[in-house]
Amino acid sequence: MRLLVVEDDPVLRDGLQVGLAACGWTVDVVGRVEDALAALESSAFDAVVLDLGLPDGDGLDVLQRVRARNMDVGVLILS
Repeated sequence: MRLLVVEDDPVLRDGLQVGLAACGWTVDVVGRVEDALAALESSAFDAVVLDLGLPDGDGLDVLQRVRARNMDVGVLILS
């Protein structure tokens, strides 16, 4: 299973990456809306762990773009 973690807090982002990887998942991490959208366009993910408060936009913007493009990916929102 391949996950994308979108979180701007480096401590939380790194903790999620280490914890999820320890469960056997492949984890990519980004900290900005633009980087998340680029990752979603270039790679296939099974799920996204998405922070709502990002420095360059709202995590809901990422969710709206994912749904508008009919991407088949689950999303877990962190607040």
